[in-house]
Amino acid sequence: MTDLTTGSCLCGAVEFQISGDFEKFFLCHCSRCRKATGSAHAANLFSSTATLTWLSGEDRIKTFKVAGTRFEKSFCMECGSALPGVRDNGAGMMVPAGSLDSSVSIRPNAHIFCESRADWDDHLERVQQLDCRPG
Repeated sequence: MTDLTTGSCLCGAVEFQISGDFEKFFLCHCSRCRKATGSAHAANLFSSTATLTWLSGEDRIKTFKVAGTRFEKSFCMECGSALPGVRDNGAGMMVPAGSLDSSVSIRPNAHIFCESRADWDDHLERVQQLDCRPG
């Protein structure tokens, strides 16, 4: 069954639709992903067959590429939200899981580049969990 997934940026300037299935879902701890997200890891979905349709705001998207590497990050120029990217050769798509507005059936396959994991990113299940911001 082929999924139809929707997503957008934080400010709503960019909206997109993905038709097709995701094959992989990785939580990446490499230093580039940590810097790009400002977090412990990036949560990215991958597909080699899905198609991406920009519903609005395609002209508001910027893509940053680290020279000499395969690393790239697409984002909204208004709010900075991470957005999907398609390889220049059309061979695959990467979608930041947090950019999706609809749910996906796939669960993360693996934590990757764990040797680069931040030193504070260990045993986080022990940290207090709250349903809202503390007062």
